[in-house]
Amino acid sequence: MQELTGLTSAEVQVRVHQGLKNTEPKPLTKSTGRIIAENVFTLFNLINVVLAVMVFTTGSYKNMLFLLIATVNTLIGIFQELRSKRQIDKMALLSHSPITVIRNGKAESIAPAEIVEGDTLKITLGDQLPVDGKIIATQELEVDESQITGEADPITKAVGDSVTSGSFVVSGNAYVQVTKVGDATFVNSLTAKIKPTKQNNSRLLRLINRIIRILTIIIVPLGAILLASRFFHGVGYNQAILGTVAAMMGMIPEGLVLLSSVTLAVSAYNLARQHVLVRDLASIETLARVDTICLDKTGTITTGKLQFKELQLATNNYSTTEVSAILGSLVNGIADTNETAQTLQQHFTEHPYVVSYVVPFSSARKWSGAELGDAGSFALGAPQFVLDLTPAQREQVATFAKAGNRVLALVQADHMTTTELQGTRLLAFILITDVIRPDAESTLEYLRNQGVTVKVISGDDPTTVAQIARATNIPGWNQLVDMSQVPDDADYRELTKQSTIFGRVKPDQKEQLIKALQANGHTVAMTGDGVNDILALRQSNCGIAMASGNESTKSIADFVLMNSNFSALINVLKEGRRVINNIDSIASLYLIKTMFSVMLSIIFLFLAKDYPFEPIQLTPINSLMVGIPSFLLALAPAFHPIKDRFVAGITGISLPSALTVVINILVINGIGALLHWNQLQLSTLSVLITGFVCWQALILVSRPLNPYKSTVVLSSIVLFLLTFIFLRHFFGFASIFSWPLGAVGLVLILLINPLFLGLQRLVDRVTPVVQTWHHQLQHRFARSK
Repeated sequence: MQELTGLTSAEVQVRVHQGLKNTEPKPLTKSTGRIIAENVFTLFNLINVVLAVMVFTTGSYKNMLFLLIATVNTLIGIFQELRSKRQIDKMALLSHSPITVIRNGKAESIAPAEIVEGDTLKITLGDQLPVDGKIIATQELEVDESQITGEADPITKAVGDSVTSGSFVVSGNAYVQVTKVGDATFVNSLTAKIKPTKQNNSRLLRLINRIIRILTIIIVPLGAILLASRFFHGVGYNQAILGTVAAMMGMIPEGLVLLSSVTLAVSAYNLARQHVLVRDLASIETLARVDTICLDKTGTITTGKLQFKELQLATNNYSTTEVSAILGSLVNGIADTNETAQTLQQHFTEHPYVVSYVVPFSSARKWSGAELGDAGSFALGAPQFVLDLTPAQREQVATFAKAGNRVLALVQADHMTTTELQGTRLLAFILITDVIRPDAESTLEYLRNQGVTVKVISGDDPTTVAQIARATNIPGWNQLVDMSQVPDDADYRELTKQSTIFGRVKPDQKEQLIKALQANGHTVAMTGDGVNDILALRQSNCGIAMASGNESTKSIADFVLMNSNFSALINVLKEGRRVINNIDSIASLYLIKTMFSVMLSIIFLFLAKDYPFEPIQLTPINSLMVGIPSFLLALAPAFHPIKDRFVAGITGISLPSALTVVINILVINGIGALLHWNQLQLSTLSVLITGFVCWQALILVSRPLNPYKSTVVLSSIVLFLLTFIFLRHFFGFASIFSWPLGAVGLVLILLINPLFLGLQRLVDRVTPVVQTWHHQLQHRFARSK
């Protein structure tokens, strides 16, 4: 093949200045500035700053401690997201394969983003074209355009032919002159047409954000009214400010937002260390909720590699050893570079015959051949293209194919040219199979045990795909359909209910299959690596791309498996379930404080009393009973299927606990009035009882207990009680060992559980009634419209 000089360095610079340079791949992560801004400039941080300024005017500077805690929380969030970003960006660099370009008459390796229009690329086996171009010199080039068209057959390219971005070289090599770069390439122009319509499927984050929106409407006006009421009832300025700030702080579940974002960022970091890129944190939850996953055969269940299985001798004129020698001489002499030829070259290493004339493999003729000295002419290819098959041979080939084999025929020919074979006689059938990933069966078994249904969608023959599914124990492997025979107006919803294996699937059919599964009520994950998978990936609830796939496919997917290792999905599923299950249960801890703070704020609007807490007194509860334990519990293993306990936690734990706190504080104020307790004693006992109520809730959300969880739970209450002993002056507590304060506190602590259980039963009875009223009101409102 002729050598070319390509562009000069000066010509490259001119094209760069003209904007004719290829584009950088879209980043998989947020920018550092955006991460910092999103963590710093939040509504809750703004409220914290305003409250801190209010406390500053009282001169009680230690009550501004909450501002320091909020700052630390913000820094933790920034640190975890930046750590995750660094790991993901480092892995992303590994996913961009370099390309060989000819410049100044020399070959050099550059990143795809450095290609300019007019460059000369040198492409060979395994290369993927990142741009569009035109062949200017070639040696038996064949490309796989299945990424674009969905058709698996290689296409031969000659000088003057166009090649498009996304194509893979499967045989031969060539020089390509770049004609389109950046947004003008076929792949990028296709991607640009796809609107980012996929909604955030994170139910948990949506619910948390809805709660925050509601609280945003409540916090500011309620706080303002509470402050005004304090002054109206004659409460002093300092106590009015400190009480109002404590109430508003209690209403803010800022730790819940931080818990969600940080634990998801930690999961993204952990997955990046396991060679899985996460493009969107919310997608971790989405994949954890997936109940159906659609797989391609090649690259997921199989490695994409081939292996020699068997040589079936079909002649008495040659022995198996002689046929092996002929086959070895043939494949090594022709020296084709396609996957099938390389597989046979590795197995048949003996090649005693001298090759004198070669006809290389072509996808058009479906065979390759050579003259082996005095032994004669031999050819290797698809049976129906090298041989007039007898009925018995045709049945034999069909039997081999149904068993999941690729079948080749080795024939001897009387006459051979580049266009035809004459007088062929069968020597042997060669059986080749796909290499199944060693971990495929265990991965599929894990998914099955976790309640995830597997569907296989492939462009290959459905019979071959079914045999691979059978070998990996996929349930329903014999429920197959040939999509090339399915009419356009077919009922896809019924089709997906009845079938597991879908073969000969066209690109537009992939999207329809995903839609049908979703219409049947499933949450669907889709794996893909080609441009033809983009619409299906976008339609799915969760798109998973292989690192070996096209860059545009990876940019649109939610996850990128850097090692193209399907078993990595186990880690993703586990991480998602761990985070969501833990947040699902732990979230109720944060809402206890929010609920009792709202209730107490409304009650104390009408009471000429100081609010029961000062800001600093809430710190032991916020940190030791809720914040620190929740973060530690969020890291605990919880890999069982998601149970969606968030709402159940609100009605089953948060609301009864908040009511328990409110009732106890009213009782404490009543007892305090009888015993003439001062505000210090009232607030001390209020904090103590509230802490124990939260501790009981902590035990409930930690079930089932194990050594790790038990250590977290016991440590939290010990540290909480120690603050009353060693740090009571700092936090503004009275001694809990004084009479009768300690005795009343002990009695109230013992009554917490009976009171909670009674309130829990009451809430359980009232909730259905309230829900019925709510539905009736919604129905009447809808009818009135």
